[in-house]
Amino acid sequence: MASLKEFRTRIASVQSTQKITAAMKMVSGAKLRRAEEAALRARPYVEHLQRILGYLLSRAKDLKKPPALLTGRAPIKTVLLLVFSSDRGLCGSFNTNIGRETRKIIASYQQKGINVQIMCVGRKAADFLKNQGFAIQEVLVDHMHPQRLLKTSQELSQKVLSLFQAEEVDSVHLLYRRFLSATHSPFVDRRVIPVEDTFQETETLAAIPEIEPSEEEVLRLLLEHHLELQLYQAGLESFASEQGARTTAMDNATRNAEDMLARLTLHYNRTRQALITKELTEIISGAETLGNG
Repeated sequence: MASLKEFRTRIASVQSTQKITAAMKMVSGAKLRRAEEAALRARPYVEHLQRILGYLLSRAKDLKKPPALLTGRAPIKTVLLLVFSSDRGLCGSFNTNIGRETRKIIASYQQKGINVQIMCVGRKAADFLKNQGFAIQEVLVDHMHPQRLLKTSQELSQKVLSLFQAEEVDSVHLLYRRFLSATHSPFVDRRVIPVEDTFQETETLAAIPEIEPSEEEVLRLLLEHHLELQLYQAGLESFASEQGARTTAMDNATRNAEDMLARLTLHYNRTRQALITKELTEIISGAETLGNG
């Protein structure tokens, strides 16, 4: 049986840990509110741009030479995966699930004989994939904060376009977790090069726009801007999902610490009572022995 000193040391340690997890929960909760607002504000802009793209794509069928970002290249020999994760841990299974889903996607491409290149925005997914034996082309660290994310998405968009134009990659996918709530953020595999055909299913615009200088030029510029915007939105969604996962994880850790403290306190009191009872028994036995003598 553990001594009283060991129980007191353990209780103090759990109390210290509980204070840390409670503080992290509060910090993550504040970050979550701001991240959720940023992600929700970006969605209407993305949806409106997709409606415009849908209109242009519906008319692009008649173009003699549609942009390569629209049609892609065939056959697909190399796929670039842009994986969004966090730079820090203590957010439950957030990063592990991203790594596992990414591993499955890589395996499916390799079975088809398609080469896979990987770029990670966030350290944790890169660490997971490296441990699985996959080569990482580039890792962007400390770029997920919304204040830096716009610049990061612009720079990353230029890198991706350069790789595509140099014919080093034929298709580009974004892998991230879309924020729905603090406890629910499903994994998303979104193809951004070539753009997904679902845009052609969008609703008709309320007003028919006049396009200048030409449909081809406007479509090319919008497709490049769409890539940049998709990167930005993926980063916002991933950051909000990370904060939601961390808030939930720290809340569970705080509750577990509270339960552990209750059990340790109960064992401490029982052990203390047993020692007191033992000492009283020894005192009484000694007194009876002296009285009989």
